[in-house]
Amino acid sequence: MALRARDHVLGLTAALSVVSLAAVFGAVLGVIPGSSLPRAPEFVVDAIPHVNAALSTAAIVTILLGVRSIRRDEIRRHRAMMLVSLALFVGFLVLYLYRLVLEGTTEFPGPEAVYQFVYLPTLAIHILLAIVCIPLLYYTLLVAVTRPIAAIRASPHRRVGRIAASLWLISFVLGNVVYVLLYVVY
Repeated sequence: MALRARDHVLGLTAALSVVSLAAVFGAVLGVIPGSSLPRAPEFVVDAIPHVNAALSTAAIVTILLGVRSIRRDEIRRHRAMMLVSLALFVGFLVLYLYRLVLEGTTEFPGPEAVYQFVYLPTLAIHILLAIVCIPLLYYTLLVAVTRPIAAIRASPHRRVGRIAASLWLISFVLGNVVYVLLYVVY
């Protein structure tokens, strides 16, 4: 008896979410030592936040195009835009975690009032949404890639996908706000 991914979407979603979040929390909490990774030249490491801001901006655009495509019943374009969004997110996350493991978190250089009342709440909401998005994204992705289109329409993909795309979009936008506060304004 062969195991099929389409018969285990919830289990796979849970497993992939746990592994992904463990990697993120491992990097954030310093469990992954910086010496375990090869060190890129300093100019490359310094460029990562700027590259990630560009990746986030591109993901915002592709998510919006994906939403527009599905509203127009352009299923192939929707799928392409959402897969591009996922690839941009994976690229962002790999670069972010790489820099985080090597350098640690970036200190906020601005005034204390901005830190407490703007930066921290924005960062907290961004992080919370990013964490909540992980299982939602895995679920919608697994449903989409393991079923024919007719079966996707009959699944919770549409409902969960709307929530996932909305939260993902807000998370990316707030991530760019954090970037602007850290690297542009201050």
